[in-house]
Order: sequence, then C-alpha cells, then structure tokens
Amino acid sequence: MTNNTNILIVDDDEAHRAMLRTMLRGWGYGITEADDGSVAVQKVQERAFDAILMDIRMARMSGIEALRHIMAHNPAIPVLIMTAYSSVNTAVEALKIGAYDYLTKPLDFDELKLTLERALDHTRLATENRELRDSISAGEAAARIIGRSEAVKQLTELVATVAPSEATVLITGESGTGKELVAKAIHEGSNRRTKPLVTVNCAALTESLLESELFGHEKGAFTGADRRREGRFLQADGGTLFLDELGEMSLSLQAKLLRALQQGEIQRVGSDNLLQVDVRVIAATNRNLPEEVAAGRFREDLFYRLNVIGVAVPALRERREDIPLLAGHFLTRYAERNRKMLKGFTPQAMNKLVKHDWPGNVRELENTVERAVIMSTSEYVTERELPANIAALAGDAVHDTAQPDTTDIVHDPYAGMSLEDLERRAIEATLRECADNKSEAARRLGITRATLHNKLKKYGME
Repeated sequence: MTNNTNILIVDDDEAHRAMLRTMLRGWGYGITEADDGSVAVQKVQERAFDAILMDIRMARMSGIEALRHIMAHNPAIPVLIMTAYSSVNTAVEALKIGAYDYLTKPLDFDELKLTLERALDHTRLATENRELRDSISAGEAAARIIGRSEAVKQLTELVATVAPSEATVLITGESGTGKELVAKAIHEGSNRRTKPLVTVNCAALTESLLESELFGHEKGAFTGADRRREGRFLQADGGTLFLDELGEMSLSLQAKLLRALQQGEIQRVGSDNLLQVDVRVIAATNRNLPEEVAAGRFREDLFYRLNVIGVAVPALRERREDIPLLAGHFLTRYAERNRKMLKGFTPQAMNKLVKHDWPGNVRELENTVERAVIMSTSEYVTERELPANIAALAGDAVHDTAQPDTTDIVHDPYAGMSLEDLERRAIEATLRECADNKSEAARRLGITRATLHNKLKKYGME
C-alpha cells in the first residue's frame, strides 16, 4: 500500500490519534486528522478519502452524528467506528446508519490492519468499476468477459487460444453463466469475425421447425411453406453458427447436424439437392452431455465431433470476487438506459450481492441490478432496493469452503439481535480472550467486577 491511499482519523484524544497516526503511517498509508466529528464532516466535503477511522465518543459532535452527515454526503465511503465494549449497542446503531464495520477498544492492531484492508478493498473495487466503465465502448461490451478471478482469467486465456482456430467448440455451464457471451468472444477473435455470427436457440423450437430453421425448406415442403426459405447454416456461410441449448435437439435431427459438420453439406427440407456450406459451429448446453450419451439421449459421435474444444463457463458462485465488477458494469448500463445519475452501491448492498448464491448466475445478477437501478431514489443503490431474499441475507452467512475467499466483505453478525444477546455475547467473547480472568474482563468491558458478577448470574453463565 502506498501513500496514495489517504485515511481520515477522527478522534478527540490526541494521544490515541498519535498512536494511530504512527501505526497507519508505518503500514504505508497517508493520514489526515480531525479532532472532532464536525471537523471530519467538513474535511469529507472538501476532499475524497479512501476510508475513515472514527471514534464514537467526542466532545462537540459525536461519531454517530458525524456518521449521519458523512453518509448523507457520500454513503460509499467506508467508515470504521471505534468503540468500547460497553457501547456495543451504539456500534450496532452505527452499522444501521451505514458504518462499514466497528472495532472495540483497546484496539487489536492485527484486527485493525485486516479490517482496514477489507474496507480499502471496497474502495479499490469501486475505482476498478469506474475504470471499467470508462474503458468499455458500446462495441466492445458485448464480447467482453468481465472478471478478475482466476476462473475468468483461465476462461479468457482459453478463448483467446481457441478463437483463431477453425475447431468446433462446445461451451458448457449452468443457465445464465454467459455462454452466449463466450461464443461471441470466440467469433470476434476469429478470422471469421467480418462474417455473420448466427444464433439458434434449439430449445425454443419444435423438431420440425428447428430442422427448417437450421437447413431451410423448399416451397410446399410442408403446410404453410409458401416460399423457399434459406436456413441458418446458409445465413452463417463463411461465419459462425452458434447452437444454444443443443442438448434439447432430437436424435433424428442430431444425425443431420452430424452430417453437416462432417461433410460441410446441408439439404433443405423437401429438396434432394446438397448445398455446400463453410460454417464454424459453436454449441452450448447446460446439460451434462456425457450423461445424456450414456442414457441414449445424445449421439456419442456428435458429442465428440462438437467437443473438439470444450469450454466450461464457471457459475457465478464459483467466482464471487467478480460480482462487484459485474454489478458495477450492469449499474452503468441500466443507469444510462434509465437516465439516472447513480454513483455505485453502498458497502452494505454490495456485501449482500457477494453473499447471495446466484442460482440464476450472471443473468440473475443483471436482472437484480436493473431492478435496483429502477427502484433507486438516491445516488447510491442500498439494501432497500435489493430483492427481499437478497436483502435478508445474514452478514455472517457461511458458504462452501471450496468457494473463493470472500473475507474482504464486511460482516454484520449482530444485525437483528436483541441488546441482551449482544451484551451476553460481548461478555462471553471477552472472557474467552481473558482466559476467564474476570477482573481483566471487567476492566476491558469498562464495568466493575461486581457488575460483571451480576450479569453472569443474570445470563446463567456462572
């Protein structure tokens, strides 16, 4: 971290400010200081900060009041609240107002460093979103695979390697993962990019209509065929044919597709003439084709003919670190489309997006962001604009351990808990840290040993 990162320290205790100043500068951060909440509000209005570290108890304007003003001015800035265990209920109030997280005094410096890095990562992602928005032109957006995860890096590298070849490609992945986007990227990276990319959704048509759609038909070939029709293969001649949801195709039609792939020949429905075509085929499916082959529902020879190059598109839950970039991309798109001036997401809203499992993958995320943009009435999308099932997610939701690390997301483990539960948990945690030394625990909690004894009796902890 470099001094380009500027942290605002807000505390009316000069000695505590000096300690934080020394510590943060030692970690490489640039520092600005304020000795009161009102001064902090003024400084935030004058310049941008990457994060704010603010005490709750101050003489003139409290941290809570200052937080309200700062959130009104810029709800996207991460504010870390410092408080004593005895004021944990006030810290919870700060979280509800919009604080990013809180730290208990006396500060644990390892915890401070980790929490600050998490907060700054949110700011960094917001910057990346802006840079991404500025770099993407309308023509580039359709074929850009957005993400910085290792899974996306591997995917884009494979696409770049495969695209210039003439090989057929089989794209697999769950619904909504962006298989068509990958197909477009392959086509636009190929030598056929100046020719058409023609798409056919195999699941949207009956067998007879799909055959006509692919190969065309002669006039009078069937009821309603009042004129000759060129099929999609001929429309894609010299270019690329993308067969989406290929796993839905019937066995009889699979045989005709195999002939077209092997011989480069097609036959219109109702015609005896063979037509030569030069088409590269890219297919996609959300089905497990080896299982379909074993069950006799998909031709084995067609599977191997299509699967010359296999491209697996990861589910969104397998690349959670890409969610902020994708959400920012969609926010820009739909804000422009709906003529809204939106700057981004609040940290809490983004936390909910990253926690959700996204069974509908990128398509579900896009629909969610579009809805949020439409519902938003301020400069930032908040939790209120998210669907109820996403907004209700607990801050400490646990995901499969095989999932990518999401420790850079703020947790809110105390949301919705009663004050008594909060107090009991604070006491339990402090006793654990003090190895059950009640005198030390009472000191850290800011209460007398007698008061601690009474609370232990009250909560049945003795």
